Amino acid sequence: MEKQLYQLLARHGLRYQRFEHPAVYTCEEADRLLPDLPGAKTKNLFLCDGKGKRHVLVAVPADASVDIRALGEKLGLKGLRLASAERLKTHLGLEPGAVTLLAAVNDRERQVQVVIDLSIWRQSAILCHPLVNTATLAVPTAELARFFELTGHAPLLLDVPLRA
Repeated sequence: MEKQLYQLLARHGLRYQRFEHPAVYTCEEADRLLPDLPGAKTKNLFLCDGKGKRHVLVAVPADASVDIRALGEKLGLKGLRLASAERLKTHLGLEPGAVTLLAAVNDRERQVQVVIDLSIWRQSAILCHPLVNTATLAVPTAELARFFELTGHAPLLLDVPLRA
């Protein structure tokens, strides 16, 4: 799947910088192991509603803690919660630790809503795993917007509710 992502990026001339690194599973590990990369560091969550019918991929600043209940209310989703590893694999083709905005490429049926915190979207570039957690791409935000157009995912940009 990673190869297909790079083929899509190349085919459409989407620019990015690639940085390889040891596998990272948390934002804390990334802070410890990665150099200061050029872009907004994110925390990415894959969520589903209480009935498991709607799925949401959320990106917030790496140091943020999402108020999932308040986000569910804002999105009109009851019982919003972290989705299981099985759902992550089924809907985005990912393993835990590799959740990324670029996984929209694997949601061919457009069943996953992409939600991005405005503070991230206002940055010049966003850091994203290329479907694996052993590399990071710094993708200019304008290029990421083109990527979402290509995948048919219009991201919902909002002030994601955070816990204090």
